[in-house]
Amino acid sequence: MKATQELGQWLGQNGHTLVYGGSKSGLMGILAGATLKAGGEVIGVEAQMFMDEGVEFEGLTKLIVEKDIPDRRKTMIKYGEAFIAFPGGLGTLEEISEIMSKKALNQLEGAPCIFYNFNGYYDDLERMLHTMIDMELSTPAKQKGIHFCRNLAEIEEILM
Repeated sequence: MKATQELGQWLGQNGHTLVYGGSKSGLMGILAGATLKAGGEVIGVEAQMFMDEGVEFEGLTKLIVEKDIPDRRKTMIKYGEAFIAFPGGLGTLEEISEIMSKKALNQLEGAPCIFYNFNGYYDDLERMLHTMIDMELSTPAKQKGIHFCRNLAEIEEILM
């Protein structure tokens, strides 16, 4: 939680806008709250099914409601200039996999894909990407712009 709060504070203090799924729960809710508290703007993009459950974060700079998860993800990608995956579950993996695929297809030129590899959470995924290259199923060029960062300082280097 501390690392999440630090990133939110850094985003807000440095004039970045956070675009995320719009929920008040989990690490992303903590990130949104910290960004707002630090004076940053936060755009939530929530699927109607989650609005029906009442999990949206109240008090965002802007809340966009989409009909479903694919439209939600499409809108978040449209607004995104950099993509950061915290340790998360299957939804996080699905979302960041699409970003990696778009990076490989040169559809997100200049937008970094960052895994916040806190406590080595994404070590196995990083090894898998290297294995793909070793087995000639991918290339360094296809994985350009995919970063594994262990702390905020490494993320700052990429985003500055």
